[in-house]
Amino acid sequence: MGRPRTALLDRERITTTALGLLDAQGEFSVPQIARRLGVQTGSVYHHVDGRDGIVELVRERISEAIDTAPLDTRPWDVALAGWARSYRAAFAAHPRAIPLLMTHPVRAPRVLEQYERAVALLLEAGFATADVMRVITALENAVLGSALDLAAPEAMWEITDAAATPRLAEALDAVRGNRADQAFELALEGVLDAARRLPER
Repeated sequence: MGRPRTALLDRERITTTALGLLDAQGEFSVPQIARRLGVQTGSVYHHVDGRDGIVELVRERISEAIDTAPLDTRPWDVALAGWARSYRAAFAAHPRAIPLLMTHPVRAPRVLEQYERAVALLLEAGFATADVMRVITALENAVLGSALDLAAPEAMWEITDAAATPRLAEALDAVRGNRADQAFELALEGVLDAARRLPER
């Protein structure tokens, strides 16, 4: 029998399948991917560098949705804010992937290139080299924490007896608009404001 005109397996299909499993259940295994694609597990390994390689492919796929154009704008705080908002939106679309990606070192070249641009932006703005990764990590904490928050139930606090927690009930009743968006903007401004106060190199 001749070979099929369309390959049964390639890196794109593996990535799509892994991301689908992550979105559905927060985890994936190589045998699960193989079963979904109707191939032997060993066949998957012919196309990727093990499970860690698949994790990086997923990271690249999600990161493709991040708009890096803001990193070309100035001043630096406007650039970082624009990048952070897009970064948050990209990962908010796949919140179950965040815990997995956060426990694996970033190796994907296209993702590392984004960090290179962010580092260059801060160095150009006069930040001390020793402070650059502190700023970027703090920014990521706000971004990824908020991306997870967007996947949380709208009502995260269920009060059955307002008399027992009257101040909490009052504070929740006072919320207007999207709590997650407002909290993210507050956290983002907090990071940027703290960064502005760092000494120049």
